[in-house]
Amino acid sequence: MYWINLALNKMGFWITWALIPIIVEIIPAIISTIKLMYIHKYQKKLVAPGKWPYVSIIVPVYNSEDTLFDCIRSINNQTYPKDAMQIVLANNQSTDDSFGAYAKAQNTFPELILRYVNTDNGKAKALNTAIYESIGTYVINIDSDGILEPHAVENMVLRFENDPSISAMTGSIMPKEELVQGVKGFWHRILAKNEYYEYAQAFMSGRTIESSRDQLFTMSGAFSAFRREVLMETFLYDIDTIGEDTDMTFQIRTRLGKKVIVCADAIFYVEPISGFKELYTQRQRWQRGEMEVTHNYMSQSAGLNKFFNNFLV
Repeated sequence: MYWINLALNKMGFWITWALIPIIVEIIPAIISTIKLMYIHKYQKKLVAPGKWPYVSIIVPVYNSEDTLFDCIRSINNQTYPKDAMQIVLANNQSTDDSFGAYAKAQNTFPELILRYVNTDNGKAKALNTAIYESIGTYVINIDSDGILEPHAVENMVLRFENDPSISAMTGSIMPKEELVQGVKGFWHRILAKNEYYEYAQAFMSGRTIESSRDQLFTMSGAFSAFRREVLMETFLYDIDTIGEDTDMTFQIRTRLGKKVIVCADAIFYVEPISGFKELYTQRQRWQRGEMEVTHNYMSQSAGLNKFFNNFLV
């Protein structure tokens, strides 16, 4: 009898531990997958406006000589009307020939409305300066080391125009698949492929679910869009944190109480990660920025009584 009781107790212990990942991970994942399929199947058909609104695209530039021209070319290749786009390049104290890349683009793509402004040091300061230079109904930020998918701007504007309640949105960030396949070295290729699948899960799946619950934690600093009128209601980008994109998300959703979503079919391609060193510094920066911002915004709403209705807790 003793051995039977002992066996049952042991089985109970391990069955309990086996249930935890099922309850916490597997069941929510299945529910989320069904929800994603439902959202995709029954998504509302978007109607194009009679006249496309003016859009300002801000590109912070810091030692971007090698990537800036391709970035601007991807803007030129957009399906969005060129005469409805203003491109503001915010030079963030570059020490290379980023201006030369801008000059080359100016000559190569004469139909684009390009501006090049010099700003103080720091990405947040560069963005803030460019925001005041922008005149579009919508303001889109993209990094200078990636390229836009040709329909990205159009897809974002369509979402804005068809839902006036949307104040800001983030796009999908994806490593370019062809570059991932071309990565040299076994371990580097494994790392790059894992990054590719992680981004697909985080941006195209995870953030879509977060967005549907109005719980989007952060808009990507690499590719986000705003109604300019809402952007001017914020304190602009915080220059005292390295998580300025997360802070902006919280300003709009938490402080202003406005809607922030993900536009999964607006894609911004980036290069695969260069190695474990970049991965470490990147994730360290992300985590530090998240901790700084959540500390500021949870100080008044992190009590135990908020445990079940505050997703940050």
